[in-house]
Amino acid sequence: MKIAVVTGASSGIGRSAAIQTARRGTGVILTYSSNRRGGLETAAAIEKEGGTAVALPLDVGESGTFPAFRESVADVLRDTWQRGTFDYLVNNAGFAHTSLLADTTEDTFDRLMRVLLKGPYFLTQRLLPLMENGGAVVNTSSNSAAASGLEPGYSAYASMKGGLNVLTRYMAKEFSERGIRVNAVSPGSTRTRIGDDAFDRFPEVIPALAARTALGRVGEPDDIGAMIATLLSEESGWVTAQNIEVSGGYNL
Repeated sequence: MKIAVVTGASSGIGRSAAIQTARRGTGVILTYSSNRRGGLETAAAIEKEGGTAVALPLDVGESGTFPAFRESVADVLRDTWQRGTFDYLVNNAGFAHTSLLADTTEDTFDRLMRVLLKGPYFLTQRLLPLMENGGAVVNTSSNSAAASGLEPGYSAYASMKGGLNVLTRYMAKEFSERGIRVNAVSPGSTRTRIGDDAFDRFPEVIPALAARTALGRVGEPDDIGAMIATLLSEESGWVTAQNIEVSGGYNL
């Protein structure tokens, strides 16, 4: 059995990625930060469908916790699957914050950097010795880092995601010696809890976003989760160093 580590899987895209990866027969170690209940619900949903999942706490903005997290992953691999390695890593955990460049504080910038760029960089570094050769990594980016998704207010967030896109290519280059593929997905507007449940709090923005999307609606977590699961799978065995926009044709 293949094993995946999926960060930020207590809701939204991470939850969908974990569930859809599990449906392909893969065991899942999923992480949650503040939403423990959500993480346990994701694990329960996987087990209800006959899969195997373990939920672990992780704040990807606190790199000092990564050595202990690696030990927790090693323990779970041994105790649950009798393995010393895992196969797939999904760097999905994150948060969104919007503010115009003129209004962005250094604290906000630094927190975005720690969670969205430094976190995936050093978490991947820490977990790499536990990864099986021939595995795969998927990084969750954003179309805000692309010309098609350029919107005022995302300068700091999108800069970190742009850095993640570059990091994806470097990971793909360096990890190719071990047969590990690395790709990114860039969602457009997706109905998740991101931005403190912004879609629930401001439903009036949805029609305008749908009108700017070629396929006529905003994205759902399963739209993105399905692409992540596909990129992890052997179906995508000849795909690496790519950043795939999954936005339904936003601003097309």
